[in-house]
Amino acid sequence: MPSTMNNSKKMKLVLEDGREFTGTGFGECAGPIVGELVFNTSMVGYQEIISDPSYEGQIVVMTYPLAGQYGIMAEDYESRAEGISGLVVRECCEAPSNFRYTKTLSEDLAEHGIPGISGLDTRMLTHIISDRGTMMAAIVSGDTCTEDALALIRNYHRNGSGVSKVSCTKRWFSRTPQHSYDVVVLDCGVKHSTVAALNKRGCNVTVVPFNTGAEDILAFNPDSVLVAGGPSDPAEVDIVVETIKALIGKLPVAGTSLGHQLIATACGARTFKMKCGHHGGRPIRNLVTSRIYTAEHNHNFCVDESSLSGTGLEILYKDVADGTVEGLGDKKRKLLSVQFCPEGGPGSDETEFFDSFIKLMED
Repeated sequence: MPSTMNNSKKMKLVLEDGREFTGTGFGECAGPIVGELVFNTSMVGYQEIISDPSYEGQIVVMTYPLAGQYGIMAEDYESRAEGISGLVVRECCEAPSNFRYTKTLSEDLAEHGIPGISGLDTRMLTHIISDRGTMMAAIVSGDTCTEDALALIRNYHRNGSGVSKVSCTKRWFSRTPQHSYDVVVLDCGVKHSTVAALNKRGCNVTVVPFNTGAEDILAFNPDSVLVAGGPSDPAEVDIVVETIKALIGKLPVAGTSLGHQLIATACGARTFKMKCGHHGGRPIRNLVTSRIYTAEHNHNFCVDESSLSGTGLEILYKDVADGTVEGLGDKKRKLLSVQFCPEGGPGSDETEFFDSFIKLMED
């Protein structure tokens, strides 16, 4: 098992444009790492963020200045393995105050071989990302020269899609007593809280790998299919789009985050890459009820509203701040999708997504 970094060890965050920031290392780093640099605006929920599969391949900058203050809880992981490549914080707490915690944030990152760096001006980094857009970066030891770090970034090549890395390789089940419905979850990066939300509403859940075909899914005789969100450009997972196309009209199909983009693509819409994406809590409006919620996000791609004409999809939710599409539906074909994370891990569980999903099956 890797040892925790000495807190006096100097580390550097080097951006692809040559800017570098020196801080103190925590967690563990067997060698330099390269990832896509994004910021997250959540005030709490760092454990859910570092274990969220949709952050695969990303170095996450936490805008809230303190992380680790309540430790890591064994019951609160969102997946079986950490998704992030690295973590950047202003301050990392090494003495948590929480009767439930089982290890510190630094110990958890060390266990999974993930580097962290503290002591950086995360406000400045957030401004840089907001102005410049999402970019690649490297976390390296403090004595690494800038040119060597930039060479690492230039030569970095992502092997395969992020979905293929985070999806399960074999099916697994989550049962609930006296269930009412059977749901198949297509695992593009499912979170434990998504499965728990379905169990809570009387659904037995069968989670299958992302490359499971439509015939194999229908063989389970499910009441519906949920395409669970994850990392990657939706264009990298055409196989899932084809599966969705084959399922539409045969049973209700819903999607969250990446699943939302894949359902829209399957119906003929287009997606585009955003400047710096949405990461953390953002206000979204239900266009039917006019209610506004704060919902958790992590995505760099978005459905192009101008491409929805002729798809039969109705816009159900929009982002209050920038007007991007946050939810789609089609009552006739029993389709439902949301760009945000409705399971509340972390965030609000007050959006109607899961109840609307259940109603699709009831109808």
